[in-house]
Amino acid sequence: MAHEAPTPALYLSGVTISFDGFKALNNLSIAIEPGELRTIIGPNGAGKSTMMDVITGKTKPDSGDIFFRDHDLTQLDEATIASLGIGRKFQKPTCIESLTVFENLELALAGPRSVFKALFHRLSSEQKDRIHELLALIGLVDLIHTEGKQLSHGQKQWLEIGMLLAQSPEILLVDEPVAGMTPHEVEKTAELLTSLAGEHSVVVVEHDMAFVRAIAQKKVTVLHQGSVLAEGSMDAIQSNPSVIEVYLGEEAI
Repeated sequence: MAHEAPTPALYLSGVTISFDGFKALNNLSIAIEPGELRTIIGPNGAGKSTMMDVITGKTKPDSGDIFFRDHDLTQLDEATIASLGIGRKFQKPTCIESLTVFENLELALAGPRSVFKALFHRLSSEQKDRIHELLALIGLVDLIHTEGKQLSHGQKQWLEIGMLLAQSPEILLVDEPVAGMTPHEVEKTAELLTSLAGEHSVVVVEHDMAFVRAIAQKKVTVLHQGSVLAEGSMDAIQSNPSVIEVYLGEEAI
């Protein structure tokens, strides 16, 4: 007896958007399963960042459908989409550098309160426990009282992932997480993102092919000129002639 495929956690169908006549996305269709870790690769200008923008409501598509569960994301603003459970981590870390690791996580946990109110709000024991869980998950337990400005680039990235997780997102959109990291930080980031899959759907846009190989699971998606050029296992993608021609080149050999 055949098993039914799981209902996608996130579904894009026929999404198109043009800027001054240039189609940044061209009939783009992608489905992300619950708990899936999906890597998105492709050359510069392929539409990867624009895809993130339309999912999070930063940019509205000209046509097409974007659904998260039964929510039509094309009809919602950024704040509403974030509150539904879609978190986005940009390439550049945005933690508050004058606050400690603990205070940044406390602020993220507090939600929409102002910084002043959040930092003088009395944490419950459950909230404190949650912050310590996040510290352990992102590997910053020993840096709990360290200010953001004293962290390495990689540590700032992990803190920001922790800040996203504090908001209990169902889907994490992660943009080039290992750019500028040391090899050790890259390895730890691979372990962290892999550990999040299952409990969260994780969509990672990345150029570092060694990192992509380290985290790629069932499916890798290759974008080119705003649409899906190829989709499949890492092995299938690396041997795909079209992908080699437009993106991987000698890396695939």
